[in-house]
Amino acid sequence: MPVVQLPDGSQRRFERPVTVREVAEAIGPGLAKAALAGEVDGRLVDLSHTIEGDARVRILTDRDPEGLEIIRHSTAHLLAQAVKQLYPEAQVTIGPVIADGFYYDFRYPPGFHPEDLERIEARMKELAAQDLPIQREEWPREEAIAYFRRHGELYKARIIEEIPEGEVISVYRQGDFVDLCRGPHVPSTGRLKAFKLTKLAGAYWRGDARNEMLQRIYGTAWATPKQLREYLHRLEEAEKRDHRRLGRQLDLFHTEELAPGMVFWHPKGWTIYQTVEQYVRELLREHGYREVRTPLVVDRSLWERSGHWEKFRKEMFTTEAEGRDYAVKPMNCPCHVLIYQQGVRSYRDLPLRLAEFGSCHRNEPSGALHGLMRVRAFTQDDAHIFCTEDQVQEEVGRFIDLLRRVYADFGFEEVLVKLSTRPEERVGSDEVWDKAEAALQQALEAKGLAYELQPGEGAFYGPKIEFSLRDCLGRVWQCGTIQVDFNMPGRLGAEYVAEDNTRRTPVMLHRAILGSLERFIGILLEHHAGALPAWLAPVQAVVATIADRQAPYAREVAEALRRAGLRVEADLRNEKINLKIREHTLQKVPYLLVVGDREVSEGTVAVRARGGRNLGPMPVEAFRDRLAAEIASRGRRVLEG
Repeated sequence: MPVVQLPDGSQRRFERPVTVREVAEAIGPGLAKAALAGEVDGRLVDLSHTIEGDARVRILTDRDPEGLEIIRHSTAHLLAQAVKQLYPEAQVTIGPVIADGFYYDFRYPPGFHPEDLERIEARMKELAAQDLPIQREEWPREEAIAYFRRHGELYKARIIEEIPEGEVISVYRQGDFVDLCRGPHVPSTGRLKAFKLTKLAGAYWRGDARNEMLQRIYGTAWATPKQLREYLHRLEEAEKRDHRRLGRQLDLFHTEELAPGMVFWHPKGWTIYQTVEQYVRELLREHGYREVRTPLVVDRSLWERSGHWEKFRKEMFTTEAEGRDYAVKPMNCPCHVLIYQQGVRSYRDLPLRLAEFGSCHRNEPSGALHGLMRVRAFTQDDAHIFCTEDQVQEEVGRFIDLLRRVYADFGFEEVLVKLSTRPEERVGSDEVWDKAEAALQQALEAKGLAYELQPGEGAFYGPKIEFSLRDCLGRVWQCGTIQVDFNMPGRLGAEYVAEDNTRRTPVMLHRAILGSLERFIGILLEHHAGALPAWLAPVQAVVATIADRQAPYAREVAEALRRAGLRVEADLRNEKINLKIREHTLQKVPYLLVVGDREVSEGTVAVRARGGRNLGPMPVEAFRDRLAAEIASRGRRVLEG
């Protein structure tokens, strides 16, 4: 007689083994109608799953994150079924759930084309409307392999062959379609009401470039049509905000096949880059960091000693000269240890904070390169803090203060935090790990930061905190990190003389706020849709003439503002003022200063703020002070017009 315990602590007793669907029906007709799957003793199962004994049970609906994942997983199977009906010669491979959707990889030599997506999606809707039952079956291993080979699904047969002996082989049947899958799935195709196929891409089998190329069809699926519409709207908005598009439109940067994964910064884009870098540099100075510079190319032996050669050799660019092997540095940390080692260090020298805007190179796969977001050449706002174990908590706290200030100044209001703790394979004693994890946890709690605990997700050499930003479209970008390292200082022989005159190994804290300048600028462009705050804008104001005769005055105004340290240009072209206003609006310039005869005679400028807001005539000095105050405050206070 199974006793089922529900999430609210209540219990239900049944006279016989019972399915998850029957548990839902016993609770109420509304829940039974909404139920998609269940969770039994922490394991996700189908509604048809039978509960034989006492168990903790949760009924999943489309309001649960797990329920939405199941909808997406089932929609991937619906995609595969539609493809097989329309293109019988296609072979199905794998179709997992991803963020906001799913994909399925197919082997189809003729190739799918964008126009095929509409046809496939239409068939998916027909299959959903048929409300086909989705049934789980468990097959003997050899029978399953034979079935898929007989039906030409060689990839599925290979997958089964790789499954360890003794594991259950489960398939799901919906209509005439059978697919290998662990499950669970929704009970019928009629539960799939809101989906859209989005794009095609290439993908290697098993993600290995040595294997054959497949075609990947991406899609998205949601619980309701309203959620789907909202998501598609976000996609449209993201397309408008695509930093690559903005880079071309605003003349900021470009990339070339001649240098894949490396950025050509144009004057305006380089102005943004330098502004970001200088801003961070000034804050680092305020917070006690000492800036350094290390070589771009370093002998192989250093990377062998640090462990990077063994772990990251394939991602490193290498060269040879005079019989010696060198690597272009993929990260800065080993070089910072070399600086630390120059001379004898005392406990009185700690903490030592070394910062570098370090130029790094990594041989990322060409297919993964993406504008500023994924590059091969990048600059890290990197720093390493050498300290004692007792100083870790204080240093982490100081770093959190700095990081929160930076993110706020760049216009990010929501920061998500994750604390990753010891993995099974690690270096260092449990006592040292206990102390380090407690220091990170206490630093977060002392700053009042909520965080998600990720047990076992730390690096083998120490626990870490990750900081992610949520942008205006709700997307999450992991940027900042602080990582405790018990390993590298010892591997490279770093020491300090302790108070008792013994030699000890310092703890090394790897930390970054932006991650890489390139990627962070890409995030900024998309977050602000290219309309950067005035302090970041490459051109902060344009002085535009109505007629040629105002040109001398316009030059004088522009020069006066430039002398005050503002980035100002003069538009003296013999064009209509409305054309000038439209062009500079498209360039997202924060302020447009129009000068006509009246402004010349009165010594003023007519100020138009971005967004079409007319601030009226203003003395040049008043505008100068207004813009300077806005820049100094990073736009955090509302300027009254």
